[in-house]
Amino acid sequence: MENTLSAQDMKEMLRAEALEAGFDIVRFSSADLAPEISEHFQDFLRRDRQGDMTWMAEHAARRSQPKRLWPDARSAIMLGMNYAPEDDPLKSLEDKMRGVISCYAQGKDYHVIIKKSLKRVAGAFHRKTGAEVKVFVDTAPLLEKPLAEKAGLGWQGKHTNLVSAEYGSWLFLGAILTSAELDPDAPGSDHCGTCRKCLDICPTAAFPEPYQLDARRCISYLTIEHKGHIDAKFRASMGNRIFGCDDCLAVCPWNKYAKQAREQRFKARLETDNPALSELLRLDENAFRERFRGTPVKRAGRDRFLRNVLIAAGNSGNSDLVPLITGLLKDPSELVRAMAVWAFAGLAGEDEFAVSRERFEQTEKDDYVKSEWQRGARG
Repeated sequence: MENTLSAQDMKEMLRAEALEAGFDIVRFSSADLAPEISEHFQDFLRRDRQGDMTWMAEHAARRSQPKRLWPDARSAIMLGMNYAPEDDPLKSLEDKMRGVISCYAQGKDYHVIIKKSLKRVAGAFHRKTGAEVKVFVDTAPLLEKPLAEKAGLGWQGKHTNLVSAEYGSWLFLGAILTSAELDPDAPGSDHCGTCRKCLDICPTAAFPEPYQLDARRCISYLTIEHKGHIDAKFRASMGNRIFGCDDCLAVCPWNKYAKQAREQRFKARLETDNPALSELLRLDENAFRERFRGTPVKRAGRDRFLRNVLIAAGNSGNSDLVPLITGLLKDPSELVRAMAVWAFAGLAGEDEFAVSRERFEQTEKDDYVKSEWQRGARG
C-alpha cells in the first residue's frame, strides 16, 4: 500500500497507538548504534563478565548492531512501560524470614504483556503505512538499553541500567524496528553527576567501575541466570534475596519522580509478594510450578529457586527453619542438597550437625555436596 503519512504524522500516530496500548513513553532513533557501543560490549565479553549467559557471545555481532539483525531496518521505535512498585523494595530486606523477589517478577511475566502490546502498535503501524516491522522484547539479540538512550527514553546510569527523568529506574523496554524512515528524537543525556549510590549499595561489589557490570558477581545473575552452585563468598551478602535484586535500582535518587505503575498485572500477587521462607522450603516440583505459573520466577526452575531460598534461610539466623531444611538434605537435586547442608550448618547446633553429617555424608554421592559437609564441619 502507498503511505500518505508524513514522517511527523507517522510519529504522532505511533505515540497515540503506544499510549493506548499501555506504554507510558515512546521515542525514536535511527536503527544503528555507534561503534563505541559495540566496543564496550565486546570488552564485556572479552572479560567473561557474562558468566553462564553464553548466548551473549554466540550472537555478539548481531547484538551489537541492529542492522546486522535486520538489514532493512531504518528506524527504531523504543517504548517504555512503567512498573514502579508501591513501596520501597529496600524495606523488604529487613524481614529475614521472608524471601525477597525482585519487583519486576512479582506480577505477570512482562514479556507476555509487552510483546502483546508491541504487536498491537506494530500491526497498526504496518496497516496504516505498509512499512515492515519487527518487535523485540528482551529475548532477541538486540541492545535495547543503548537504543533507548539514543532515542531519548533516558540514559544508562552508572549501574548500566536505564534511568528516566520521568520514571526513575522502573521502565520495561520494548523495541520495534521498521523499514520506515522516522525522524530521530534527541538522545538522552547522562544526569548521574557525582552520585554513586547505585555502586556503593551493591552487596557483592558487582561494579568494577562506573558504567561497568561484572554479571558473575551480580545477585540478579546469581539467583536467576546462574545454573550451578553459588560461590560461598557471595552467600552471606545475598541476605534474603531469592530471585533478583533491586538495590541499585531502588536507591537511585531519580526515583523521586517515578509514578506508580498503571498496569495492574505488574502488581505483586499474594504468591510472589516476598513470601515466607517457611512456605517456600516446602515446595516440590508441582507446587513450585503452580505457585509461580505465569510469572518470571518459573523460569528459574524449582531446584535453582530452592537453592536461593536455602541461602536465605541460612542467612535468617532463625533455627525454627531447621526441621524444614533437614528434610531437604536428601532432596533429589544436588543443588538443593548442597545449599541445605550450608543452611543447616549455619542454623543447627554442633551436636545436631555432627549427627546429621554422620547420617548423610556417608551415603552422599555428589562431591560438591560432600564438600559442603566438610565446610560445615570446619565452621
